[in-house]
Amino acid sequence: MNFEQARHNMIEQQIRPAEVLDQKVLDVIAATPREDFVPVNYRNLAFVDMMIPLGHGQTMLTPIMEGRMLQALALRSTDNVLEIGTGSGYTAAMLAKLGRRVTTVEIHSALAQQAQQNLNRHGGRDVTIEIGDGSRDWHSDAPYDAIVIGGSVPLMPNSYKSRLKIGGRLFAIVGDSPVMECVLITRLGEHEWTQEALFETDVPALVNAPQPQRFTF
Repeated sequence: MNFEQARHNMIEQQIRPAEVLDQKVLDVIAATPREDFVPVNYRNLAFVDMMIPLGHGQTMLTPIMEGRMLQALALRSTDNVLEIGTGSGYTAAMLAKLGRRVTTVEIHSALAQQAQQNLNRHGGRDVTIEIGDGSRDWHSDAPYDAIVIGGSVPLMPNSYKSRLKIGGRLFAIVGDSPVMECVLITRLGEHEWTQEALFETDVPALVNAPQPQRFTF
């Protein structure tokens, strides 16, 4: 398989038509070998518009979602980034290329180990993987310029909003299947945030994501 051609087609036929037009983002996607971050048996499907299983009930986001997320965050080269849900390490690798430093949290130690190997092969020196449950809070290097919550949450934890610097951005997928909304939350002041709806999707929930009170009859 010609991976370079497949990557080019992914960008030109999936990501760019989804209105991901930030050239910095497109360049980072082009320079990050997605095929090296997927399980071996999915290597030939690395560039398909699908969520690739990683084991332990986890998946990689689709290429379109990854591109739209990176564009929405508008990372600067000085940004300190937190990612909840390391998965294969692919998103962390791209976040590190766009920002300055990435702390990424993975609850499954086996996935964290594989992600570390993937990042080691591709120069992920600016990525620190920490093993733990980041479903409600994580503050080892707070405050952050940007936070990415890689799995869906029925209820947005307020703790993460407070971990942002003023001007910081938080990408999250909020809601219940089958209709969830990707949102970008920006901190404007000590007690002020804005929330922008980006697009709808349906992805697996973050492990141990906080649940709202449900009515029972």
